[in-house]
Amino acid sequence: MFTDDQTVLFAFFAKNKEKLLQEWDNSNVIFKGDPFSGEIRKNAKALLNVVLTSHQMTDEEILVTLESLAKKISQERVMANINIGDFVYNVNLGRTILYSYLSKTGISWPDLQESMNRINFCFDKFLYFAVSHYTEAKNKIIEEKNLFIDSTHQDRLTLLGQMTSSFIHEFRNPLTSIQGFIQLLKADYPNMKYLEIISSELDQLNFRISQFLLLSKKELIGKEKAEFNMNQLIDEVLNFLYPSVLDGKVKINKDLSEDITLHGYADEIRQVFINIIFNAIDVLNHHVHENPTIEIVSYLKDPQNITIDISNNGPIIPAELQKTIFEPFFTTKKLGTGLGLFVCKEIIEKHKGEMSCDSKPEKTTFSLTLPLAADPQIT
Repeated sequence: MFTDDQTVLFAFFAKNKEKLLQEWDNSNVIFKGDPFSGEIRKNAKALLNVVLTSHQMTDEEILVTLESLAKKISQERVMANINIGDFVYNVNLGRTILYSYLSKTGISWPDLQESMNRINFCFDKFLYFAVSHYTEAKNKIIEEKNLFIDSTHQDRLTLLGQMTSSFIHEFRNPLTSIQGFIQLLKADYPNMKYLEIISSELDQLNFRISQFLLLSKKELIGKEKAEFNMNQLIDEVLNFLYPSVLDGKVKINKDLSEDITLHGYADEIRQVFINIIFNAIDVLNHHVHENPTIEIVSYLKDPQNITIDISNNGPIIPAELQKTIFEPFFTTKKLGTGLGLFVCKEIIEKHKGEMSCDSKPEKTTFSLTLPLAADPQIT
């Protein structure tokens, strides 16, 4: 039930409604190009009508009416792509103008308090509904745009991956022919200079190609898992990398466990050893060090698993980088692909193993843990 003073107040506002609207309209900040500029006065009038008739409605009726109006106006602000802060500023201008008329009613300030609370309730709830709906609508637009961008980007990556894989397979055919002719030249001209260098460079190129093929998973077609000797595989890798070891004057220390048999894809595990050891050689070559050393240590972690630690005494890998070095396309090299360690981890995990990195000032260690051949076969 409203008092006589409150009835007088709302009657006063109703009588001066057009004047109030004109002042509000003149004070509003309106941006050029706003497609809903013609709706601003109509919206202000609608809000003012709710405020001036609020004494005739229940709180629930007021909230329903305010939310419906706020939703309509907030959608217009979204479509106009106008900062919500400007909208809030304009709404509060209306509240300020209403307050400026209070002194003209002749009603004492204590008697105006309840009416002012009613006005504030209407304006506050309206702004809450409007800003909430505006934010939800904007977030939905951003989410839809991100989904579109992600989808488009994924499509491009898929196409690029297909093209790359196809290109690499085509590239490998002439490479195989070249390697064959190099072997023929070695047989016919065993003393010819540079053939070993050419052969070594071709092997390195083939190694990089294999990285991409392993990443695309197409290399597995037609391949079968088999048992292989791990120590023998490490020796093969060191022989393959011997020119790089010699050129970098790197010392190799080995402390391998007894002969261990693994079950899986030997070519892939060989790729992992080549990648990690070659990366270590590269790091040691690019940083001045009195005694560049790589240590390869293997030991039984438990009766079912073997761990191989490959360490180098190069510079420490910063802690923040240790968290990302296994992510695809992460690299600190100018000409690096950022796929090497990512591929290594993929291979090890596919063999039901684990791979990790621990870097301290004295040395950096890549640890590989793999199940022994006695374990159930990997899938």
